[in-house]
Amino acid sequence: MSQQQISLPAKLINGGIAGIVGVTCVFPIDLAKTRLQNQRQGQQVYKSMMDCLVKTVRSEGYFGMYRGAAVNLTLVTPEKAIKLAANDFFRHHLAKDGKGLTVFKEMMAGCGAGMCQVVVTTPMEMLKIQLQDAGRLAAQQRKPGMMSPTKLAATNALLSRSYNSGPVTSAPQAVSATQIAKELLHTQGIQGLYKGLGATLMRDVPFSIVYFPLFANLNRLGKPSPEESAPFYWAFLSGCAAGSTAAVAVNPCDVVKTRLQSLNKGSAEEAYDGVLDCVSKIMRKEGPSAFLKGAGCRALVIAPLFGIAQVMYFVGVGEYILDSSPLRLLSA
Repeated sequence: MSQQQISLPAKLINGGIAGIVGVTCVFPIDLAKTRLQNQRQGQQVYKSMMDCLVKTVRSEGYFGMYRGAAVNLTLVTPEKAIKLAANDFFRHHLAKDGKGLTVFKEMMAGCGAGMCQVVVTTPMEMLKIQLQDAGRLAAQQRKPGMMSPTKLAATNALLSRSYNSGPVTSAPQAVSATQIAKELLHTQGIQGLYKGLGATLMRDVPFSIVYFPLFANLNRLGKPSPEESAPFYWAFLSGCAAGSTAAVAVNPCDVVKTRLQSLNKGSAEEAYDGVLDCVSKIMRKEGPSAFLKGAGCRALVIAPLFGIAQVMYFVGVGEYILDSSPLRLLSA
């Protein structure tokens, strides 16, 4: 089978494998990022990423750091596959004139990839955030003087009322992503799973516009010659550098997205009526520094995730699988 024929399926496989491996490695840091971003001034349960991870292990056990990992691992395969394959697809078509891509065309390809991936990213993030943030809300409830009995009953109202049978208690039973998804579909329809779509687009499109051109140019610096590929370690380092840079650049958008997609609120945590209302309230009540919450965690999550993705492309696992499989006969 020719490289051109297997290119897209192989890249989908590479992206999926990269997503699974990367998420498994960095999920605890992603959990800390979500909990830190959802904290409000005067209600801090965690002081830093390490403090969050230590308290999570103490109160929820080791596997508490992997709350929401199942839904992320399930959906990250198509999400990463779409993102990486779509970027290559757009780059290929934008380079049809036979010339190298300009930076603008590289940015356009990244923009297209970012817009394609939100089909999977939005519901994945929506469900993941509910599960990741449950421990923060429980810790806030346990903190002395953090909330009154009235506010305690209101906190986690959606989860405790809709996802658990029986009377409401101060410690609702753990829920699954499937329960949350069913309840959202039942009460709000498909738009319930796509809450925060605008904010997700606002984060993922600029991320891809920054990441893909930056990676391509950094990786090009490591090529011994224009015809040869850069060494795998250079591809990994380029992916890490480009990923962390893009992650920090769009962190304010990630904070807004996380707040909008959090269905459960702690005491005195208000709801937001869209992106502009969220930005306005965060700026007024918490100041500009709130938009950088979790930036370090996000950089630590994204850097190895995309470094691993680029190594998968370099190794060519997808190409090997397809070239060795019965699918090879289809081109004969």
